[in-house]
Amino acid sequence: MALTGNHGEPCSAPIGVFDSGVGGLTVAREIMRQIPNENIIYFGDTARVPYGSKSKETITKYSRQIVRFLREQNVKAIVAACNTASAYALEEIEQEIDIPIIGVVKPGAKVAAEVTKNGKIGVIGTEGTIGSHIYATYINKINPDITVLGKACPLFVPLVEEGLWQDPVTDEIANRYLGGLIDSDIDTLILGCTHYPMIRSTVGKIMGENVTLVNPAYETARELKELLTAENLLNGSQQALGSNRYRFYVSDMADKFQTFANSILKYGILSAEKINIEEYDP
Repeated sequence: MALTGNHGEPCSAPIGVFDSGVGGLTVAREIMRQIPNENIIYFGDTARVPYGSKSKETITKYSRQIVRFLREQNVKAIVAACNTASAYALEEIEQEIDIPIIGVVKPGAKVAAEVTKNGKIGVIGTEGTIGSHIYATYINKINPDITVLGKACPLFVPLVEEGLWQDPVTDEIANRYLGGLIDSDIDTLILGCTHYPMIRSTVGKIMGENVTLVNPAYETARELKELLTAENLLNGSQQALGSNRYRFYVSDMADKFQTFANSILKYGILSAEKINIEEYDP
């Protein structure tokens, strides 16, 4: 008999992870590391990336479509591995579904508030995430005395999606974006977009060794493990080698996504399947 969680879902059911494109693979990678028995279904909205320049209404519509697709794959929990979707759509969608869903913002905000020593935290992200002030909201709930400075870096996502992680163009743009934050005396910087860990070395080099970089992907995977444990949903069965544990879907450019995923995931992916996500309007 299959083990089930508090709401009747089988513990062996997969976790759904979604993002606007390839950035959420940094979160999927952490889930694979920290909870290695779990199955994962990943969706990257590569036809509609980037999300950061789009309206709240549009992002919420896209997120609802993706959640519906993932629900049809019988996932037991969902991770919105996208800061913009976490900022704009998560609260509404939480009320609409009967399985756990978490984002990446709260875990990142929590650890940043814990590690800052001078009470000055920077956040880099998309225009949508920075404009929502969601990191400042969460951080100031933890400690109202912390100053949070946001900087939108809209060109970082396209650069990462093009694979220009270590390129003079990325270095030049990063220098322009980050100059003001360097002058502001922050001691902690949140990588407030799941694409940004791909250029962590560039950002770290520019910010210097006295600034701690916070990658919410690690904390999100840790929070997911705690949530699955609390809901009796952890998969205790070790998967056989070669079993179809990780499945990847995209809305466009499956071959390009597969190449990209194979460059950052320890486990090579055999294929990524293109689907028409517009068919999943709630």
